[in-house]
Amino acid sequence: MTQQVPLSSRVKQIIEVDGLQFRDLDGDGELTPFEDWRLAPAERAADLVSRMSPDEKLGLMVISSRPMGISQHDTELTSHDGAVDEQHLPLKLDPHTSAGIPFQGTTEMIRGMHMRHFIMREEPTGSRIATWINAMNEIAEDTRWGVPVIVAANSKNEAGGFKMGATPEDLPFTQWPGTLGLAATGSLDVIEDFAAQSRAEWLASGLRKGYMYMADVFTDPRWFRGHGTFGEDPEFVSRAMDAIVRGFQGGDRLAADGVALTTKHFPGGGARENGTDPHYAEGRFNIYPTPGSLEEYHLPPFQAAIDAGTSSVMPYYAIPSDEKSSTPQGRVTQFEQLGFAFNKEILDLLRSMGHRGYINSDSGILSKMAWGAEDLTTAQLVGLAVMAGTDMFADTNDVDAVRDAFVSGFFTSARLDEAAQLLLEELFTLGLFENPYADPAEADRIVRNTEAAAAAEDAHRRSVVLAKNHDAVLPLTPASLTGKRVYVELMAKELTVKELDALRSRIEQAHPDVAFTTDHRGADVAIVLMKPFVGAYFEFVGVADLAIDDHSHVDIEKVRRIRESVDTLVIGLNAMYPWLLDAIEPLADGLLVGFESRYETMVDAVLGEYSPSGRLPITFPIDADAIAVDADGRCASPNDVPGYAKERHMDGRPYVYVDADGNRYELGHGLTYDVA
Repeated sequence: MTQQVPLSSRVKQIIEVDGLQFRDLDGDGELTPFEDWRLAPAERAADLVSRMSPDEKLGLMVISSRPMGISQHDTELTSHDGAVDEQHLPLKLDPHTSAGIPFQGTTEMIRGMHMRHFIMREEPTGSRIATWINAMNEIAEDTRWGVPVIVAANSKNEAGGFKMGATPEDLPFTQWPGTLGLAATGSLDVIEDFAAQSRAEWLASGLRKGYMYMADVFTDPRWFRGHGTFGEDPEFVSRAMDAIVRGFQGGDRLAADGVALTTKHFPGGGARENGTDPHYAEGRFNIYPTPGSLEEYHLPPFQAAIDAGTSSVMPYYAIPSDEKSSTPQGRVTQFEQLGFAFNKEILDLLRSMGHRGYINSDSGILSKMAWGAEDLTTAQLVGLAVMAGTDMFADTNDVDAVRDAFVSGFFTSARLDEAAQLLLEELFTLGLFENPYADPAEADRIVRNTEAAAAAEDAHRRSVVLAKNHDAVLPLTPASLTGKRVYVELMAKELTVKELDALRSRIEQAHPDVAFTTDHRGADVAIVLMKPFVGAYFEFVGVADLAIDDHSHVDIEKVRRIRESVDTLVIGLNAMYPWLLDAIEPLADGLLVGFESRYETMVDAVLGEYSPSGRLPITFPIDADAIAVDADGRCASPNDVPGYAKERHMDGRPYVYVDADGNRYELGHGLTYDVA
């Protein structure tokens, strides 16, 4: 007996057929095949595509960042009780025509431009997210076919994730360690729990699409985005991607109560040319100087995500450099000199690996990051990408350019229908044609979930790596600190005195048996926490220098002064990259490494609250010479090979950092101690 699925409608009627209920989305009073939830998503999508106009299909092919109503200060420019932003403005210039691309109000985007895909950049409460998405779906429901809206976001549940915008009323989702921190736990159980707990928050808030996670293998230590990966071990990254995709999407395939993922950045963003990123021209090349590196190191995690059924895949901006690579690279005989979203050779490779979902470009490929095709018009870029295999353009509302490309014959009706089919299948599979609305009150309840908070705290503890413990100085128990004073310092970019005082206060409250001081000159023990940082997301600042010093926002001279004034110095390094450790490790009796791990949790490890169990997910280079770049732009260590394997390709030169106690800081290193 067929079981009724939940339905929710605010505009269209619900009809009954064969004792079951269906939403009458086209308003004809009959059960049209695309309205019949008993049919397979592919069959429903094919029926709807056959009914839609070209303009309705074209609107599906873009996804745009869309401010929420709460970000609009003029309430006259909102609708739905302030939930929806309706302001019209020219947001940016088209670099090819110097003309402003209009940024329409939300209702016009949905009703007039037939857009259904949006990106949320804010960090509001779950109830505000649900209210906003509900309002957009109410607008969408009152259109010819009632095609629902889906909202995507970048990862929201790990500390240090990519976030834009903030308000005093924000209520972030549960904050786990960074993805490198999840990898440092070495535990697929932790990653599976992370995915399940996070998925519940997304689902309750009405967020059904995640631009996540990065299947890239972190092979060049200077890559600005490397901290968003699961590390440098292709085998572990593959297992992590399998767990992440299945956990968020709801099992072996995307489920009606799942969150559809876009795995990125195919075929792997880690093979950077000396860490430079393709957000800027200087970093536009992926290079593969090592024979077989693409197949051995970079593709396996994408294969795992594809095998797990990832809903879509995002190609990176980069051009694969034929000149600077060893070719052929496995199944790729010679690299086409085009950015991956325009690169039929690479997208055909993706399809040959079994990907059956849609292909979603990265943001901005129609404007400033059309590497290898910079001389084409916007419409020509659209046509080149679509005919190569790209189905959706990210972070643009330029439906006109997509229409111009279609009308001009730059891509075919068959490709238009194929893209629309794939994009609609996701919406049908997620059950959004039946139940697009979320309960705002339930969203806030789930986001405040104490079970998720406890699981995240356990993950933070398990993410901390004890890298050095000279003469077993750790743990510093209350008994060993009797009669001693402890000084805590934090060095991080743009840290305020108020933030440092608040951190010290939380640490003191958590450890009432320890005598703390705010002056290192009167201390016996110092705990120096630091988060070096250098780089810029959208700006080339030169080949990154991984030294820890003033340029990376660490006052190294002060660290040395602290070392001189105390008997014991413990450093807690919150690492985004595999930094050069020669400036800090020799000063430290104990060295802990976290990856967007809570500072309080790192201090807990110093003070013996738990036994550290983390393992390094990346290898730290021995010195600047190991990653030096010569006059011809060649790196002393191969950019496309993980740290643990670099020495195999360096003619006997060392790559791995070795500390004063003889510990090798390579993938998998980690000490521990017993807590009495």
